Formats: sequence, C-alpha cells, structure tokens
Amino acid sequence: MTAAPVSVAGMAHQVQVTFDAAEPARLAEFWALALGYVTQPPPPGFDSWERFAEHIGVAPERAGDMAAVIDPDGAGPRIFIQRVPEGKTAKNRVHLDIQLTGGDRGTDAWRRVTAHVDMLVAAGARRLREVDEPTGRAIVLADPEGNEFCVT
Repeated sequence: MTAAPVSVAGMAHQVQVTFDAAEPARLAEFWALALGYVTQPPPPGFDSWERFAEHIGVAPERAGDMAAVIDPDGAGPRIFIQRVPEGKTAKNRVHLDIQLTGGDRGTDAWRRVTAHVDMLVAAGARRLREVDEPTGRAIVLADPEGNEFCVT
C-alpha cells in the first residue's frame, strides 16, 4: 500500500531542473532559445545578478557560476544551471523532451520539429539520431555541453 502524496497547501510541488555546466551563461542562452524561455531577471531592487551576488557576499570570481531561465508564462519549471569543474562523462539518466507536435504525426507537425531542430543546431546543438517508433517520433540532440534531449 502506498501513502497518499503530501503537498503544500493542497497543491503539487514545483519542480526545478538543474544542469551542471562548464559555461552556465552560454548554456542558459541555449535552453532559453530551445524552450521559448527567458533569462531569469535579478531579484527586485537589483539591476543585475552581479550586484545581487555582491550583496549576498558571493566572491566576484564566482558570480558567473550560476544562471537560470524561466517560462515567461510561469507554467514550466525553472531551469537552473550551475558551474561544475568536471565535464559530462556518461549518458544522461534524465533528459528533456521538447514537445512541439502534441502527438500529431502529420507532415506540418514534423516540419515544426525539423525547423526547431535546425535552429538549435545553428545555436550549438548536435543532431544525434532520429527515432520513429510506434510510441512516437523524435529527433535526439545534444546541447552545447553534451546533454541529450529530444524534440518531438
């Protein structure tokens, strides 16, 4: 028997997706483009993240160690990107699917997918393979730092 999920104020929990990166700002720009997100603005009262970092005591050389992008409509999860010293060494155990077709397998829907993929490749993604199975069709890519994701 499983316990009922516990939530805050009767709502589901919010989710943040975190990426490790060598260049957080560059990867944030890529994911903002890929998802139709925007760079998260600094907290109220600060004109930049650098000023905020200084205010909370972050050393100047560490101010660029983090970046975030958000859904401008507030519906999707925040994407947080943090600098780590090591590079990616293995296949992701979790990946994002950018869903453009809503399950439509028609020609127009697939054109939207390929146009988006072309834009992402121009922005630094690598096209890895195309998958066409009974459960769905997708193009698998790697972002500029090697994280795999699908466009469907």
